[in-house]
Amino acid sequence: MHQYIRDLATHVDQSVTLKGWVANMRVSKTNIFIVLRDGSGFCQAVVSQDVVGDDAFEQAKRLTQESAISLQGNVVADERQMGGYELQVTSLEIYHVADEYPISNKEHGTRFLADQRHLWLRSRRQWAIMQVRNAIIVAIHDFFQGRGFVQMDSPIFTGNAVEGTTTLFETDYFGEPAYLAQSGQLYGEAMAMAQGAIYTFGPTFRAEKSDTPRHLSEFWMIEPEMAFYDLEMNMDLIEDFIKSVVAQVVNRCRPQLEMLDRDIEKLEKISKDFIRLSYDDAIAILKGEKEINGRNAIKIQEEEMAFAKMQIEKNNTEIAEREATIKGGVKKGVRKHNETRILQLRKEISDYEEALRNLPKWIESAKNFTHGDDFGNSDETVLTKVFDAPVFVYNWPAPIKAFYMKEVDGDPRYVKGVDLLAPDGHGEIVGGSERETSIEVLERKIKEHDLPMEAFQWYLDLRRYGSVPHAGFGLGLERLVRWICDIHHLRETIPFPRRYGRLRP
Repeated sequence: MHQYIRDLATHVDQSVTLKGWVANMRVSKTNIFIVLRDGSGFCQAVVSQDVVGDDAFEQAKRLTQESAISLQGNVVADERQMGGYELQVTSLEIYHVADEYPISNKEHGTRFLADQRHLWLRSRRQWAIMQVRNAIIVAIHDFFQGRGFVQMDSPIFTGNAVEGTTTLFETDYFGEPAYLAQSGQLYGEAMAMAQGAIYTFGPTFRAEKSDTPRHLSEFWMIEPEMAFYDLEMNMDLIEDFIKSVVAQVVNRCRPQLEMLDRDIEKLEKISKDFIRLSYDDAIAILKGEKEINGRNAIKIQEEEMAFAKMQIEKNNTEIAEREATIKGGVKKGVRKHNETRILQLRKEISDYEEALRNLPKWIESAKNFTHGDDFGNSDETVLTKVFDAPVFVYNWPAPIKAFYMKEVDGDPRYVKGVDLLAPDGHGEIVGGSERETSIEVLERKIKEHDLPMEAFQWYLDLRRYGSVPHAGFGLGLERLVRWICDIHHLRETIPFPRRYGRLRP
């Protein structure tokens, strides 16, 4: 029986067998250094000619990236190595010598990597992201199961819209039109009336022709629904839920988060109380009309612009100095060090230049924001810059929210909806509301949204037979992965992304 890299800590100074693939290798005169991956982790294995013999050493020299092998050897603790352990190989077996691998250690374009997604998943970065995604899923189930929620499933084929008719994928369902589900929420309400507190966890679909870092056409949603809950109780549950998931993932996936260069200290601060703002207060802060502890949203961005300009100048100066050093003639190691640093500095300049392109537009958008509009991506980013914690925005204008959200008592211009915005520019990750209980209001809203009344009679039945106050929310799994890993694009948060313009592989 073979062992796994994740378990090497329990086998120090013991002989083990590891089976996996060559992620990288380096050959010297008498040693071969192999970075082995086995799905559970990565470790360095050293094949020494004087230990394995000439024949085995020559066989090992034939190995290529992604060749499949079995290595037997002794586990040595070495904190300088990845994972803290090294395998000193005593014998090896080759299962397959791979063809020339299309993804090398050089930089590749995003389109190329997307075309090679079935192979790109093997890289250390993508491996780490998928490990975090798995830990998030486990933490989600742990939270709800621990609180007595019942997991239930909503249909993928539906006969009506939930979030509006413009983002539906239509299919032929035995001769009549059906749609891929935008959400399981309406069905979740029915199931909550039977079980009290439920959650669904499944794929949902949106036909938006939007190719942004925040959009996918197919994604996974977690949608709890709770009988006898109001808006405040809903926000309390969301906050407890997010804190619990983040804490569990940090505890379980610290090495993977470090591999992704995630600032773990920021995630650990999520234990603080979340910010709660009404829509009206959020707009005042966004436009710079209201300060929070001396922090002004507009001034923060102006300061970021000044800092970006200063850093670009500073980086260009350092690049010129290092290029002069290389030109003057240096040893190979020093040259390599300077070249690596120059690449890093140029990447930072590119990021600062992007900020300088975006920030003036964000400031303009914030200053001219119109009351009654929904927040755009930049507005969400600007708002979260003022705080160092996730931000709830509640009591939204009724015209921009879904028909099923309950009107604010005494002011039907607003509904009891809530969005949770993640820090560091990651935007909305949760959307929820207290649900409308009045049949008359729902019928009016269905007409206002130009939805077919007959398609919602089953939904109205929930108000005819045992109607109670209730609430719920939806969490996009991929958006949560994106925030926790602090990565730019949703395409890296799911094994095989489906988004506008991307159907393969």
